[in-house]
Amino acid sequence: PSGGWRWMLGLAVVPSLVLIGGMIGMPESPRYLFKVGVSESARSELQRIYDDRTSAQREEESILESLRIKRTGFEVFRQPAVRMALFIGITLAVLQQITGINTVIYYGPQIFQMAGIGSATASILAQTLVGTVNSLMTLVAIFYVDRIGRKPLLYAGLAGMFVALTALAYAFAQPHLSGSLGTIALGSMMLYVGCFAFSLGPIVWLLISEIFPLPARGLGMSLSTLANWVGNFLVSQFFLTMIERLGRPVTFGIYALLCIVTIVFVKSMVPETKRELLEQIRVSPSSVSS
Repeated sequence: PSGGWRWMLGLAVVPSLVLIGGMIGMPESPRYLFKVGVSESARSELQRIYDDRTSAQREEESILESLRIKRTGFEVFRQPAVRMALFIGITLAVLQQITGINTVIYYGPQIFQMAGIGSATASILAQTLVGTVNSLMTLVAIFYVDRIGRKPLLYAGLAGMFVALTALAYAFAQPHLSGSLGTIALGSMMLYVGCFAFSLGPIVWLLISEIFPLPARGLGMSLSTLANWVGNFLVSQFFLTMIERLGRPVTFGIYALLCIVTIVFVKSMVPETKRELLEQIRVSPSSVSS
């Protein structure tokens, strides 16, 4: 009756306008500029991106070499290394979702109410606090992703997510903790979202953009994004059903175990791409040993 939902939807216009403003000065990628024959502009962009002329020249040579390879559509996936990159990209995209992040984003107020934070207003305020932590902790990835690497951030974040989900599962399994359950739930969800925000959240998308060679990058990222949305659909569709049929402790315990599965996958399959030129990143068994 108050029409508050109209404000909720309408306010989404504000970040959309900010995004449009930010895109006005966005340059084209050097690869695209070389592809359409605007070589001088491409070289200028490479000089702006790289600190030294040698790195810019190496990148230019790699781009030009990749453009000489004439493959279209799914032909690029005939190469074993590209198929491996696609497997890694799709798996990372799915694991990002099935470790449970969007259960917290979509159903956070309901989870808080399950934990005894009774009023709708209080649960929404708690969810707002979780969202604030999400935004702030993303800065950790921005500052450290090229200093300590992609995989260390993933390990640290996934370990924290595992601890948070295990604590949440344990708390829901202990009736004598009912008086403290709301506090435990809030603390666990803040830890979980904070750890996700500097690891699986941004790092997965960064890795997916890096592991594909240029001829396969557009299609590879598209297929990985499709897999991510499929995982998103499954998590959001079946979370409440899992809560009803399996119970809260088991449901959050499953998400915790999936964090361990993700750590194992990252350790065994995902290459470290820190300080690598995009054109020189190659996915192979030897590249994931770090």
